[in-house]
Amino acid sequence: MRWTPQAGAMVCGHCGAQSVVDPPDQGPWEVTAIREQDYRTALRKSRIAAPEAETRISTCPNCAARVEVADTDHALECPFCATPVVVGSGAHRQIKPQALIPFALTEREAHRAMEHWLKGLWFAPNGLKKYASASRAMDGIYTPYWTYDAKTESLYRGQRGTNHTRSVSDGKGGRRSETTTTWRRVTGQVRMAFDDILVLASESLPKRFTDALAPWDLTALAPYQSEFLSGFRAEAYSIDLEAGMTEAQARMDQAIHQAIRRDIGGDHQRVDHVDTQIWDVTFKHILLPVWLAAYRYRGKSYRFVVNGQTGKVMGERPYSAFKIAFALILGGLLAFGLGYVYDTYLR
Repeated sequence: MRWTPQAGAMVCGHCGAQSVVDPPDQGPWEVTAIREQDYRTALRKSRIAAPEAETRISTCPNCAARVEVADTDHALECPFCATPVVVGSGAHRQIKPQALIPFALTEREAHRAMEHWLKGLWFAPNGLKKYASASRAMDGIYTPYWTYDAKTESLYRGQRGTNHTRSVSDGKGGRRSETTTTWRRVTGQVRMAFDDILVLASESLPKRFTDALAPWDLTALAPYQSEFLSGFRAEAYSIDLEAGMTEAQARMDQAIHQAIRRDIGGDHQRVDHVDTQIWDVTFKHILLPVWLAAYRYRGKSYRFVVNGQTGKVMGERPYSAFKIAFALILGGLLAFGLGYVYDTYLR
């Protein structure tokens, strides 16, 4: 049986029988099965705080994508760049996912979303559009992410600028407005709570691709169960927990900086120094659904990704030199024609 988005259940490919994926046992107190993990304890490699799982992973020699494979897989085509891959036998231990968003779009729906996106591309070669729009299989990939929660308190020193406008002589017998700014030193503190800062834990796809697939509705997260992966592949994370936290902190710092400016107020703000304390840092390792198509066209790989929850599309696109040249010639002829009409009839 495999997970089928259309049915929202496990479906047998032979008889069509369906089976609902029941949530895991939550215990007598009905505590949610999706639990935040303590970040600092996990860094000390405590398996109690960060349960691990052993998986068989294949690494693509071309794009370095790390994809989980079944024991029966010996060769496959990399879903990220369409490169043939011979599967090794090595096993890897990684932090086990706490949750995932199950695929909501079927492969057919993802294909339709990709075709609609391709039709809107100007100057793309017709050959690629036809090749990519053909009924070729797409790969359903669960892409790894980290989410981080934290509380912060920031003490700052800065300056608040206030504008003063007055009327002055313009030197020509008239008046003009002149604005000056006075600055006053200020200090203060800003407290913030961050929830589910989402950080991509993979380097297989360009970050601009995955960023463009946002937003994700994380309220749809379900406790991780292997049944959801049936019929799909899962990518192993290549950006570890600590590296992901570095990006999360950069986003926190940006939000804190904006909050400080609001706190300073006035017409202008200068932030001279910030001292931030951070605590209660927790994380989750989650998987998000992506439909992926990798096509080789004239010796080059092109990738298209579809958000498996919302249908949002992003991809790489070549440009047709013929179409661009034709558009330039047509534009030149149109400009020449308009110039001729102007010279002949409007002068």
